[in-house]
Order: sequence, then C-alpha cells, then structure tokens
Amino acid sequence: MDKKRLKYFVISCTSVIVFLGIWYLCTAVLELVRPTSLPDPVTVVKTFFYKLTHKAPDGATLMQHMYSSLRVALMGYALSLIIGIPLGILMAWSKPIDLLASPVFDFVKAIPGLAWAPMMIILMGIGIASKGVTIFISGMIPCVLNAYVGIKQTKEVHLWVARTFGATRRQMLFKVAIPTALPYIITGARVSLGACWMTIVAAEMVASSSGLGYMIQQCRGIYRPDVIIVGMLTIGFLGSLLTALLGCIERALVKGRDYEK
Repeated sequence: MDKKRLKYFVISCTSVIVFLGIWYLCTAVLELVRPTSLPDPVTVVKTFFYKLTHKAPDGATLMQHMYSSLRVALMGYALSLIIGIPLGILMAWSKPIDLLASPVFDFVKAIPGLAWAPMMIILMGIGIASKGVTIFISGMIPCVLNAYVGIKQTKEVHLWVARTFGATRRQMLFKVAIPTALPYIITGARVSLGACWMTIVAAEMVASSSGLGYMIQQCRGIYRPDVIIVGMLTIGFLGSLLTALLGCIERALVKGRDYEK
C-alpha cells in the first residue's frame, strides 16, 4: 500500500472511530438519549451477533433476511441490465425504434419506481414476482438513459473513419459506438444497482414476509431500535459491497480511467 492510499485509509478509519466514540459518549456515558430510542454501539454489536443465529423478534435470522433481499434485488437488477442496456443502445442507434419506444419510456421514467409497488402487489401478491418487477422498472431507467447517452456521444468522425474503411452499420455499432459508450453503460449499471437496492428495501417495508426492509418494519412496530440499526447497517454494508464488486468489473472492462481518486 503506497503512502497516498495509506493516508486515505487512516483518515477513513479515524472518521469511523470518531463517529462511534461520539455515539457511545452520547448514549452510554452522558445518556443524552434514552436507550429505548437510541441504543449504544455495544448493544447494537451484541444484537447483530444475536440476530445471526436467532429468529426473534421478527421470525427470521439476519442471514435469512439478507438472502431474501439479495435474491430478489439481484434478479431484478439482472433483468434491468439484460433489457435496459440493449433497449437504450437500440433507441440511440435506430431512429424508428427511438420514435416507437421514447413516448412510453418517457412516461415510465417520470413515475418513481416505488410507486409501482402497490399496483404490482395487487396484480401479483406480496411474493417475489411483484418485488422483482418493481425493482426491474427502477433499475431499467438508468440503464436505458446512460446507454442512450453513451451511443449518442459517439463522435461522428469515428463513424466516418469506420465507414471509409468499409465497415457496415452493424460493425460500426459493435466496433465503434458500443466500445465508446462503455463508460456510460457502466455508469448506468452503477446507478441502476443503487436504485434496485433502495427499491427492494422500500418495497419490503410496504408489503413483504421477509427481507431486511421487512425486518426493519416489524421491529419498528415492536419498538426495537437496536434491530432497526442492525438492519440499516447491514443494508449499507451490502450496498457498499455490491458497488465495490461492480467497480472491480468496471476496472476489468474499461481501460484508461483514473481509479486512484
């Protein structure tokens, strides 16, 4: 680890330690907040390890909730990539497809993803299907938008050079336009991942029988802030982990970008 990275690592660790110290001081030492409203960090850690192996008080262990949320979120996310990215590329590359799909897409993108949840629940119940469709809609929009912008940003001179060397329209798309748009497409995938993860947690709070959002909602009703905080921290950790994994994929696919910042 070089000095620059070590410096950033030390600063990050220090900020976390300071935050935990202030939290512990305000709750366990000075008791500025009631434990029933905001438990101290030690209590939260104990609750975390307890929830790993115990189903109380919400009917499932933390690992079961994590698996439920990740399974549905990743299914919806994969579907949003499979459909959203090709749709955005085709809309940008083909004028007829753009004219055909844009009116419907412009209408759909104006509706928040979570607003689809009640309708999907009425149509499909509170199972995987309703949450999956809601997540798919939320994740598809940034995929389409970024793929569309990326293809449109392709420089005309690059297409002209390819055309001069006898490239077909199909070759120009796959050899010039898509490689040029790849950073935009990856950015869309990043935004889509965040949208899918937020939507699954919110959808589970609306109507679900398992998942991290369900756990938080159940423990809100029985006034268990320690379990709520465990759920919140787990959501943040998993979201950061998924983003880091996507960053590794981005570094493998997109060359020549600065990742040291």
